[in-house]
Amino acid sequence: MKTLVIGGTGPTGHFIVNGLVARDHAVSILHTGRHEVAEIPTHVEHIHTDPFDGAAVAAALAGRTFDLTIATYGRLRSTCEVMKDKTERFISIGGVPAYRGYSNPGVLMPAGLPVPIAEDWAKSTDRSEDEKGYRVFRSEGVVFEHHPTATHFRYPLVYGPYQLVPREWCIVRRVRDVRPYIVLPDGGLTLHHCGYAENIAHAVLLAVDKPDVAAGRVYNCADADALTLRQVVDIVADALGHRWEVVSMPYELAACARPLVAQPTNTHRVFDLSKLKTELGYADVVPAPDAFARTARWLIEHPPRPGGPEERNLQDPFDYAAEDRLVAAWKRALTAFPNVSYAVEPGYTSAYSGPGAPTRKGSW
Repeated sequence: MKTLVIGGTGPTGHFIVNGLVARDHAVSILHTGRHEVAEIPTHVEHIHTDPFDGAAVAAALAGRTFDLTIATYGRLRSTCEVMKDKTERFISIGGVPAYRGYSNPGVLMPAGLPVPIAEDWAKSTDRSEDEKGYRVFRSEGVVFEHHPTATHFRYPLVYGPYQLVPREWCIVRRVRDVRPYIVLPDGGLTLHHCGYAENIAHAVLLAVDKPDVAAGRVYNCADADALTLRQVVDIVADALGHRWEVVSMPYELAACARPLVAQPTNTHRVFDLSKLKTELGYADVVPAPDAFARTARWLIEHPPRPGGPEERNLQDPFDYAAEDRLVAAWKRALTAFPNVSYAVEPGYTSAYSGPGAPTRKGSW
């Protein structure tokens, strides 16, 4: 089978390419050529052009056809148009900003997305609410206009090697710099569904294996487990053998944690994977705790250049002097806070049976 992968050198790319090679596909990858990764087999054909320029893609593929095209990169609308008469199957990658409220949770009432979000949740159809989300969802529609039997995946935040916005670096660099604490908003309880690159690629390959099932379908794509920010921090620190204090403070004060939360509120982002699991048989190749640990160790071995593109993308200044002043001020405020006593101490309700609950006598 002749297969074209548009992209192929990003976080999920080499996993997809190698999965296709293992399935005896004759694979070609179309990308700029600015980034090459050692994991791509040498016999895979490289077509170098600008994936964001539809005319350039058409020129590079003139006279060629493919059995399958997987578009992971570039300008999806022009790509799907160029490939209309050049491919039998089309699998496209989009993003979860297609959901209304993903990037702008304040437009919802009450604010914040439901948990979890299924594929039929409201979409970003109003450009004035979310320009990027509107464009992402509009691109999905164009895909199915040109390829009615396409399969489309909505990617979450992807983590792992070769990520250009490596959120975990905000944690790993602080570990490397032996910081005594890390600031998390509201105890780090925000749930942010992510996807390890190998897991996400596995989902795409399941669609390759089940063309009849996947035809015309849209799938949420993410790790099976959505971890809290605090859980990710604890996993990363433990993987790197570091111990520190997690300083919890209100989101409004924890400005240094914004790059970790990656949104202007502390609301949750969790996706319903039922469709992916039941129709394609998805299960994680690498469980999320192991995947975050692997990512942390990879970042230690391949640290982004200070002030380089990854750190600029993250928008984390790593201003430790400011963080020290913030933590000191917060601890002074806690020390000065009055001890408020209640006539009757509030409890956790009579249904609570965990640590500190009163002992009951009865038939239990």
